[in-house]
Amino acid sequence: MCNFVPKFLVFIKFRSEQMGKIIALANQKGGVGKTTTTINLAASLATLEKTVLVVDADPQANASSGLGVNIAEVECSLYECIINKTDVRDAIYTTDIDGLDVIPSHIDLVGAEIEMLNLSDREKVIGKILEPIRSEYDYILIDCSPSLGLITVNSLTAADSVIIPVQCEYFALEGISKLLNTIRIIKHKLNPRLEIEGFLLTMYDSRLRLANQIYDEVKRHFQELVFKTVIQRNVKLSEAPSHGLPVILYDAESTGAKNHLALANEIINKNK
Repeated sequence: MCNFVPKFLVFIKFRSEQMGKIIALANQKGGVGKTTTTINLAASLATLEKTVLVVDADPQANASSGLGVNIAEVECSLYECIINKTDVRDAIYTTDIDGLDVIPSHIDLVGAEIEMLNLSDREKVIGKILEPIRSEYDYILIDCSPSLGLITVNSLTAADSVIIPVQCEYFALEGISKLLNTIRIIKHKLNPRLEIEGFLLTMYDSRLRLANQIYDEVKRHFQELVFKTVIQRNVKLSEAPSHGLPVILYDAESTGAKNHLALANEIINKNK
């Protein structure tokens, strides 16, 4: 008897056995390109035919608006999932890119950390929210707020790995040791599978001597943990969020779009 199984059933079986990889993007230092990277890495992964979910865990909700979500019209956000235990599927919004969804944030998330203090397993709330939908995506990217508060701890506890954006400017490494210590504690006490996906150099301008010095210093400190891809300074990359678009939709030929596609390819190849 022939053991023929239709190709689409094989695909469904394969996907059901595979858990999507959860990657947090974190750095308590603001203005390092964390949200820009989240938006554009997600869009690039989706363009490369991966299914992607962005979880906006920053009360500023810039990742949400940068993906075209009208924050004023959002009825269900990450906040409702955390505090009201709303079904996570009610908080998922589609975007203009096929295969890319987003769970938006809301300014109410600012108060969520205080409200979460009385919850049992308060460090694992976001992980529990994402667990039912994890197998439905290839990658889940969590955009963390620029802090090391309870929401960020939740994000790192839910994640398999963390991308740490580092801007190529003075004081670039300031605070990194504190973040690394937080990651070490979370790995030891809450999430033993947590690894560093990589350090990502952002806002790089090869014409500046300082940028090259920062690049060399980061490479010397973290060696093979530094992504080969570097995100260069790019006007189109800065303009795209104001149009509610990832740069690959705003200007696919721009340096910013090409950099993030290269990063997406690097991550896909690393996780094969």
